[in-house]
Amino acid sequence: MNTIYAELTILKALPKDAANFTNCVISCWQSAYKGIVPDDFLRNMPAEKEQLTEKHINAITTQGNCIYYCVMHDEKMAGVLVINKNRNGDTPNIGEIWAIYLREEYCNKGYGKNLLDFQIGELKSSGCKKIFLWVFEENYRARRFYEKHGFEFTGETREVTKYGKPLIQFEYELNYLNMNLIK
Repeated sequence: MNTIYAELTILKALPKDAANFTNCVISCWQSAYKGIVPDDFLRNMPAEKEQLTEKHINAITTQGNCIYYCVMHDEKMAGVLVINKNRNGDTPNIGEIWAIYLREEYCNKGYGKNLLDFQIGELKSSGCKKIFLWVFEENYRARRFYEKHGFEFTGETREVTKYGKPLIQFEYELNYLNMNLIK
């Protein structure tokens, strides 16, 4: 299934896309998380490209609740999306947005809303009644974006330590009333 928004096309990721998917994730992380995730971690991401590509190949080929998408602009990968159709594994109808990344040159052009709507639509069509996501506490740009589009901070936080320093993530839930407005 291809979904087209203006100049962007959303395609399900295939194993052959894994290297480009990885390059896109690295590029997105290096721009979106500058000043949030330690510079050493971001700078060293390209050195882990082979390992990350293998991880993405395995994730893309594994049949499960997670779906990986490529966001294409002409022949270039402009971004990536990842959703999890069954967030808690044994609790049905709870979905999670794992990733919505756009390369810097595609940001602030209105594409983010289209991509978020796509992800919400995919999760709703798979039967999800609740949709969650996690965002770094210091990622104010993303937090404003999600809040603008109906997500609310649940009060839940978690600490992640795998990036070179402890970072706090906030859990956001799509407000049920706003979820019903989205097609």
